[in-house]
Amino acid sequence: METTKRLYRDTQNRLVGGVCAGLGTYFDMDYSIIRIIWILLFFFAGVGFLAYIIAWVLIPQKPFGHL
Repeated sequence: METTKRLYRDTQNRLVGGVCAGLGTYFDMDYSIIRIIWILLFFFAGVGFLAYIIAWVLIPQKPFGHL
């Protein structure tokens, strides 16, 4: 049985909303690297904060008991 990969906010490893932890899980990366990239986008491009809020609203929370 083939499982499809879904993007969820990871509330178990979250600092704020779980967006970076969810992206790290989805892309199989360390979520600390995702957080550093997001911070750099916030300070240098100015879009990091708005993008994080949009992602927080659009990406669903991981269902309870989901692996």
